[in-house]
Amino acid sequence: MAEPVATPTVELSGVRKDYVAGPVVTPVLHGVDLEVGAGEFTALMGPSGSGKSTLLNLIGLLDRPTAGRVRVAGLDTAALDDDAMARTRGRTIGFVFQFHHLLPAFTALENVMIPMMAARGRPAPDMAECGEHLLRQVGLGAVLHRRVTQLSGGQQQRVAIARALAMAPRLVLADEPTGNLDTHAADEVFALLREFNRRAGITFLIVTHDPRLADRCDRIVELVDGRIVADRPNPRSGA
Repeated sequence: MAEPVATPTVELSGVRKDYVAGPVVTPVLHGVDLEVGAGEFTALMGPSGSGKSTLLNLIGLLDRPTAGRVRVAGLDTAALDDDAMARTRGRTIGFVFQFHHLLPAFTALENVMIPMMAARGRPAPDMAECGEHLLRQVGLGAVLHRRVTQLSGGQQQRVAIARALAMAPRLVLADEPTGNLDTHAADEVFALLREFNRRAGITFLIVTHDPRLADRCDRIVELVDGRIVADRPNPRSGA
């Protein structure tokens, strides 16, 4: 008896995105079709202005397409109102950005607890336990209660990774997560993402300009002028 096929974590069908400013319509994405399977570790590459960040915003439920279908974790997002979109985003998707967007007045632990507090509306002891566990997993057990402004760039990005994982997401979207780091720190951060992918089966979609890092992903998708021009498995992947 054949095993059931797992539902893809991301499904895009005929996705278009136009930006409208008065009478001016600027098309950015042109009928994008893309599937990202559960547990995949995929690089998204392309030149500046190719539409990578726009595509990530649609997959991350931060915006809606002009046309086409976006399904995340089996949910057709067209059927969700704004409140349901926000709930789904908070519970299903983690984000890691080039500029980590941590709250500077807060400690590392407090920053990691923020998604949990936003979801439940108040702090609870188990949130601190979860945050401490995640920070120890990313090698920051010694700086739990240090303000993030006192941490190095690589340490801050580790806090951002822990924060992205706080809600046990099905999908993590990383937009140039190593773009602001030196080579050594970039390698360490990338290795952490890969470790969580392999250990927890989390799906990762990573925007990167760095072919050296893309070569360590299982699959490379290339976007040019709002269209996917290449989508290939990477037999050389490995971290």
